[in-house]
Formats: sequence, C-alpha cells, structure tokens
Amino acid sequence: MYSARPGGRRYHPVLDRLPVPVSGTAALVAGGALALGLGWLGELHAGWFPYIAYISLAALAGAFSRPLAAPLVGLAAWLCCNAFVEHRHAELGWSGVGIESGHFVLFTAAALVLSLPAAIPRRAIRVERLPVGEGAERHVG
Repeated sequence: MYSARPGGRRYHPVLDRLPVPVSGTAALVAGGALALGLGWLGELHAGWFPYIAYISLAALAGAFSRPLAAPLVGLAAWLCCNAFVEHRHAELGWSGVGIESGHFVLFTAAALVLSLPAAIPRRAIRVERLPVGEGAERHVG
C-alpha cells in the first residue's frame, strides 16, 4: 500500500509507527546507550553537548513513534539525562520545578515535532497490476 496526503502528488509507502510502550522502552534503552557513549567521550557533565545529544535522541525516537508516545519518550530522555549527565552515578537529582520541567518539555517537544507527520491523515492508494499476456495490448497506450 502507498499513501498520499490529500491534494498531494507524492506517494509514500505506508509506515507503521511503534506502539507507545515500545517507544518508551526503546528511548530508555537508547538513552542508557547514549550515556555510555557520552561517558566514553568524557562528556558526562551538564553542558550543551549532552543536552543536544539527548534532544537528538528524543527527536529520533519520536520520528519512529506515534504522537501519543512523545511524553513517554521525553520522560525517558529526561531520566537518562538527569541521572547520568547532570547528577552522574545514576542518581536522580532535583534542580527545581522550572529547570526540570523545562528539560522535560524540551525533550517531549523534540519527540512530538517529528512524530506529528504520522498523525496527518493520508488517503490510501491501491496500485493496480497490468495483465501480462493475452489482452495486455489493449492496456498499452
């Protein structure tokens, strides 16, 4: 099956998005793997590089997820970033409602922006097969 947006001329294969629990699990596992990579690079401290890495991770996870999974992906990115980057040693810390909720909203927004194209309605296009053999000449131009 292929799909196209109403009024559009470009056709795209229909892609199934990950369910909400799978998206959260994948984001949590990827966040832990990113923490390992940041530790190998020596970037386990609060700075712009780890935040951009986790924003990119949330956006990438959002690209394969449904829009309803954005808060769960944002929470997974926030947990990993808070525990391994900001406060290190897998300890969750609290820097205040404004700062922590700002980080959570930033990760959630990154996941939501790339998951929204999946919510745009599309119309299904069926591709017909042309017969091969006898009678095929009447379908040719």
